[in-house]
Amino acid sequence: MTDKMKTIRLRQTGSSLRRPPAQGAALKGLGLGRVGAERELIDTPAVRGMIDKVRHLVEIAE
Repeated sequence: MTDKMKTIRLRQTGSSLRRPPAQGAALKGLGLGRVGAERELIDTPAVRGMIDKVRHLVEIAE
């Protein structure tokens, strides 16, 4: 990643079990899979859209 690209750091706080399949797919697309997993991603509209679908299962770790 270059310095010009803004990044966002996510931490998964909730499980995808007993959730709609679209929410599990969004977590997988974000590179998360288990509670406590962290990932740093480039801040794009697509990533923001996936975060919005699972905002109750993740937290943004600034």
